[in-house]
Amino acid sequence: MDLHILDHKLRVTSISKTGLQQYTHPLIKLIFLRNRTRCKFFSLTETPENYTVVLDEEGFKELQPSEHLQVEGSTWLPLNVVSNGNTSSSSQAVGVTKIAKSVIAPLAEQHVSVFMLSTYQTDFILVREKDLSVVVETLVEEFNIFREEGGESVPVHSQDACNGLQRNGREVPHATVHPVLIPENQFCVMSLDPDTLPAIATTLIDVLFYSNSPKEGASVDQDMKCIKFFSFSLIDGYVSLVMDTEAQRQFPADLLFTSSSGELWRMARIGGQPLGFDECGIVAQISQPLADSDISAYYISTFSFDHALVSHFAHSFCFYTHNILALRIDGQMVT
Repeated sequence: MDLHILDHKLRVTSISKTGLQQYTHPLIKLIFLRNRTRCKFFSLTETPENYTVVLDEEGFKELQPSEHLQVEGSTWLPLNVVSNGNTSSSSQAVGVTKIAKSVIAPLAEQHVSVFMLSTYQTDFILVREKDLSVVVETLVEEFNIFREEGGESVPVHSQDACNGLQRNGREVPHATVHPVLIPENQFCVMSLDPDTLPAIATTLIDVLFYSNSPKEGASVDQDMKCIKFFSFSLIDGYVSLVMDTEAQRQFPADLLFTSSSGELWRMARIGGQPLGFDECGIVAQISQPLADSDISAYYISTFSFDHALVSHFAHSFCFYTHNILALRIDGQMVT
């Protein structure tokens, strides 16, 4: 298999709900006016707490500093696994499951923190630029590694990236078992032709910025039956959307497309308190049990919490593994 280090330098940011109005114009520009911005990597995810925006350096220039904008201090590089020349895997499972053992677990063992962004098309593993040497040295035996530069894929060898740097020598920390909350929403992972974005502009703007859907504004501790979660990504010309079935009904059915099975997904939200960016192994802790049972899962990290989407038909597996993952609903242990 091939591992590609994509030609993007990314920033991970958060916009507060109260400050959204200040950023509505630049966000609309980044979503709909591709000819007026040089941004090639853009992802916006709404959760009950905030809006997480992941974008490249060109897109980051559109966001003016303010008290409502939080910026994680690192530069992140997106990695992408390619199998047989295609980003899709030949294995039955899809999403983060197919790379749990080959990428996620080895990086966790080397204390590399990852930020995951699963989309309809593929899975992006974001790593800090300063950790790239460790990433390459860790994965070079498993993958042919390439770095994309100016549209060309340039082979990368361990010595090219390491420059004499050594692997992290810290002791392996004990894994923190985070509570995992499961709302009742059912979710869809979908896409559309980017040329049809203008046709859904009104609906998309309403859902992202103005929707007063049920449960929005209620704290997670008060109401976990349903939570607001909507993710939009426009990356290298490909659109991906993750939304619950209530939001889906607001969009024209003939423009959005999903897998032939039309599969629905249930969410597991990881973290009782904001997770931060330094802890390693959170994604591995969730994805490895799923990979062991060949269960598909998408994984979307946000500024405060992580979110795993598991097939609705495999949802019972989450309850089976609650001793590993400490799954909870409304603060109570699932049994």
